[in-house]
Amino acid sequence: MALALRLLRPLPALLHRSSFAGARGLPQAPRGCPAPLLEGCRQCVQQMLLSRQLATKKAKGKGQSQAKVNINAALVEDIISLEEISEDMQAVIEALKEDFSRNLSVRTSPGALDHITVVTKDGKFPLNQLGQISQKSPQLMVVNMTSFPESTAAAAKAIRESGMNLNPEVDGTLIRVPVPKVTREHRESLAKLAKQSTNKSKEALRKVRGKSITQVKKFKSKVSEDTIWLLEKQIQQMADEAATEMDKLLAAKTKELLG
Repeated sequence: MALALRLLRPLPALLHRSSFAGARGLPQAPRGCPAPLLEGCRQCVQQMLLSRQLATKKAKGKGQSQAKVNINAALVEDIISLEEISEDMQAVIEALKEDFSRNLSVRTSPGALDHITVVTKDGKFPLNQLGQISQKSPQLMVVNMTSFPESTAAAAKAIRESGMNLNPEVDGTLIRVPVPKVTREHRESLAKLAKQSTNKSKEALRKVRGKSITQVKKFKSKVSEDTIWLLEKQIQQMADEAATEMDKLLAAKTKELLG
């Protein structure tokens, strides 16, 4: 009898701690967990928090077409870096902005020719590294190819095929580039180029998304299906938001070009 009483004495304290954990909403250790949850079973914590998050998102998503996901990046850092995915997608957006700014302006300026890529026998080079670009008048730009005369024809071809509606004329080592008048047709041509550039950027965005999802799927045998589902949804959501930002950039640029 005395032995039984001694064994029962710790029971109230244990029950109190259990009730406290339940009241605080702390995660409970799953059956079969090899280590006490609150002593650092990181994998259990990660999977249960993600599962809880999934359940919350599904509950909130009832009756809605889309449920927004917002995973804590620290919980999945062993699987994939959401920060790096975000940076890669933002880099695609920034490249589109730069393309719009540099190549799709109603008024053609010498700076617009700087980074036209010229293919030579020695490799690919920006036009401004091969020739000196200047504007002689509002209607004429000149590229002086004296330093690399052997690349004159290649430079003229690159200007012609730049998509900027330019028709260069070669005169020895000089390339004369008439500046087209700002006509309605020219504006519409630039707007089409803006649309093409946006589509190319969206393709680059899809590649970032596809590569990321492929990386996540490699962990199918190591983490729960809920975790994979959440990550795929998060990545798709990030891609959709980036695509929406591109559409806004295109709309603004089109309005600017068409006036």
